[in-house]
Amino acid sequence: MNIKTDSRRCKEGDIFVALRGVEGDGHRFIADAVKNGAKKVIVEEEGDYGVETLIVKDTRVYLNAYLESQYGSIIDAMNIIGITGTNGKTTTAYLIYEALNMLNIKCAYIGTIGFYLDKKVAPLDNTCPDIALIYEMILKAYDKGYKYVVMEASSQGLSYGRLDTIKFDYALFTNLTQDHLDFHKTMENYAKAKQKLFENLTHDGLSIVNNDDDYVDYFKTDKSITYGFTSSDYQITSYELTAHGTNFVINGVDNIQTKLIGKYNIYNVLLTYVFLDRIGVLKKDIIKIISMLTPPPGRMDIIKYNDNSIIVDYAHTPDAMNNIISTVKEIAKGDIYIVFGCTGSRDRTKRPIMMDIALSNAKFVVVTSDDLHNEEFVQIVADMEQGVKSKNYIVHRDRRKAIEKGIDMLNHNDVLLVLGKGHEDFIIDKNLKIPFNDHKVIESIIREKVEI
Repeated sequence: MNIKTDSRRCKEGDIFVALRGVEGDGHRFIADAVKNGAKKVIVEEEGDYGVETLIVKDTRVYLNAYLESQYGSIIDAMNIIGITGTNGKTTTAYLIYEALNMLNIKCAYIGTIGFYLDKKVAPLDNTCPDIALIYEMILKAYDKGYKYVVMEASSQGLSYGRLDTIKFDYALFTNLTQDHLDFHKTMENYAKAKQKLFENLTHDGLSIVNNDDDYVDYFKTDKSITYGFTSSDYQITSYELTAHGTNFVINGVDNIQTKLIGKYNIYNVLLTYVFLDRIGVLKKDIIKIISMLTPPPGRMDIIKYNDNSIIVDYAHTPDAMNNIISTVKEIAKGDIYIVFGCTGSRDRTKRPIMMDIALSNAKFVVVTSDDLHNEEFVQIVADMEQGVKSKNYIVHRDRRKAIEKGIDMLNHNDVLLVLGKGHEDFIIDKNLKIPFNDHKVIESIIREKVEI
């Protein structure tokens, strides 16, 4: 596909569309696009750009119309699955991707952990990339014979119009808890942003929603399929957590065993089950496949250290922290320690909430840096410390040293939770992406200790 919205991705002969966004304006990068080979630019401002130029009133409207006219038939030929919610999007999308491919139904994945065709093809800057890149990825999947694409639909991506021309065959809702209020301001606005996914359903599209969630009425219609622990089309009637996985029963009949640990993961696995059942996969095959599924990178990622466990997880919201801590408390034999920070230039109101959750549930907490973006670390910590009376924590700005401190505290059968970054390979500080991966850093620290 030769139409681009990112000047860095332009090649010889491409068309560059200068989009205006909340955090940037594509018109600033027209010269870069031309330098990289763009032969034509679509803009809203007059100017001498040195190549063929088309001036339009609204470049996003132009782009959407162009993509639909050129590639709409291919999008219609694919089965597009959209998953939205605060937590569980990545895990559920990845499980569906894994399951379909195990069933020899070729499925691509687009979301937080990257773009996958059989295996990871490329990292993505956003959970929900811009529309031109989404089309490009879907076209690659189509050209390789894929029938399904599962993608995460973030509230900001939906708000920015990144999915406006995509018609979804399936819309799946996981849950809605506090996050992104710096952008949406209220939970109602947040819910309405995610609601747009369901407005993009095809005429005969299927919606599957979590019936236990407080905001389910924003997403449920008379035609929706429901799942959950409360009265639902697919209801969990019993479950058991172990140190090695989870067992649960659906509608008192189907016994499910999964390697994924935790009550919150029951929702993710159940949603995968519902989807597979609704597309006609035999139940015996679903049960077999689910027993083989593994979590995505950076989700409940367990590293053994002597008889202790170090768990890396992406949890970066109050609800996600509560979920993983509750799970660990059910299976841990020793004490729980936590290393985490809060994201800069984002919702400040959740910081003291997350701090309280950590301090209330851990023997000791090491507060450290997460993605700072354009905010000072001292301000983030000050927000986290509002109302704090406990003394069971220290602050280490250096994330590696913070993790090392957490590991040093482990004794016997203890658990260290390293939260917030998960699979990510860098820390964002101002305009810099500093290479950093929690799992790799932990393995490096353990190796050093063994060598000593």
